[in-house]
Amino acid sequence: MKMTKGIRRPIVAAAVFAIVAAPLSAQDVLVTFRSLTPDVALEMAQAALASCRKQGFQVAVAVVDRMGVTQVVLRDRIAGPHTPETSQNLAWTAVSFRTDTLTLAENSGPSSPQSGSRQIENIVMIGGGIPVTASGSIVAGIGISGTPSGESNHACAQAGIDAVTAKLELAD
Repeated sequence: MKMTKGIRRPIVAAAVFAIVAAPLSAQDVLVTFRSLTPDVALEMAQAALASCRKQGFQVAVAVVDRMGVTQVVLRDRIAGPHTPETSQNLAWTAVSFRTDTLTLAENSGPSSPQSGSRQIENIVMIGGGIPVTASGSIVAGIGISGTPSGESNHACAQAGIDAVTAKLELAD
């Protein structure tokens, strides 16, 4: 039996309406996510600060949650006055772009298509910000400011993450 156009359209419209109007499950409406506890964020920041101190660097360390909200800021005794804000912006940038800022700095040079991202307020495109992951999701970001280079900022941030990696792996 062949359907005519006049009958087909109402049937298709009814099918589309049924799909769109179907009740949504709680899974479709709510989002759940993980975030570091303040204790683990502090432990990570303290480990990063200790790593920098061992190398003779006076820095500020910031840890932000997965939304970019600051959880912890530590500033060593003679770290520059700009370092707390810069470390927070590095951590925020890493979480926002879901990439470490050392890579972002390399990929957003003047001739790159991504160079415009450097103009966004609070974006810092130097090494020192790293997103922190657990169970395949970003749970925080860490930022270091005050070493002589982006590479050494990055290394201190990584040392902070490494100090809590076992705890993050338990979250899986």
